[in-house]
Amino acid sequence: MRVLRPILDDLAADVVCFQEVDAQKATHHASRRFIALDRLVSGTAYEGYCRATSLRPGTSAPADVHNLAILSRWPIAEQRQLYHDIVAKRTWTPPGEGLVQPAPIEVAWERPLLYAKIALPNGVALHVVNLHLRAPRAVRIQDGLEPASRLSSRAFVEGQFVAAQKREGQALEARIFVEGLFDSEPTARIAVCGDLNSQENDVPARLLIGVPDEDADGISVRKLTPLAARLEESRRFSVLHAGRPALVDHILASRPLAACCTGVAILNEGLQDEVTAKEPILGSLHAPVIASFDLAADPTGGPPS
Repeated sequence: MRVLRPILDDLAADVVCFQEVDAQKATHHASRRFIALDRLVSGTAYEGYCRATSLRPGTSAPADVHNLAILSRWPIAEQRQLYHDIVAKRTWTPPGEGLVQPAPIEVAWERPLLYAKIALPNGVALHVVNLHLRAPRAVRIQDGLEPASRLSSRAFVEGQFVAAQKREGQALEARIFVEGLFDSEPTARIAVCGDLNSQENDVPARLLIGVPDEDADGISVRKLTPLAARLEESRRFSVLHAGRPALVDHILASRPLAACCTGVAILNEGLQDEVTAKEPILGSLHAPVIASFDLAADPTGGPPS
């Protein structure tokens, strides 16, 4: 808290998207609530913000870890979460050997995505999709040939394939949801934000961005713009992994919203390497990605960020 609160205070943001928000129990038998998040924003401007949060799918309470939250200075007119609402769960059966037939594996998302429709002061809606895709780590598949504490080469590559299906499948669900927003509002101001566990040219990000201009008939009006691409390359990273900088946290904006963008920053100064960081880890191993916008028709005159 003592690390994150000064950052939030300095940002003075109008809309904030959080990933990996834990939910705690006040007592052993109590329901989980966002106790730590409440403490983080207590006494700050964010305490009075409107809030949308995710739930554990199929329940009315948040999960213990990896919840999503959207905080907004302005009213949240609509919110919902999607978890296989568009793209159905499926199963995949690894190839068998001889008479041995492996059990099918369910391909399901790690967590839902969170959507909020925010009513801006100028009467325009801002559509925010908060997303945290699965990390590119192999799903554990036990092949029966190795001890439970070890992972064979074959089980690893099959598990990596399942992980890719999870990540890309949820990116597809998010993109089809965005297509629905465009169907209802062709000039919608849309921001897809969060930890995509994907760099810009990887498949999940490409699915979310949409058809490139060069593959479209004319300008691709539904293409999302990766706002961090406006930064010089040396500043364009949100994590360090074994000494290698990578941009896996993104703000992807529809063309009408991107046209209002006045600045982008990634607060990656002093970022710890996620491979070598020592416990306890204070703050986050992901740098905040920030975008500022000038909405000319905003009667308040303030630049939403």
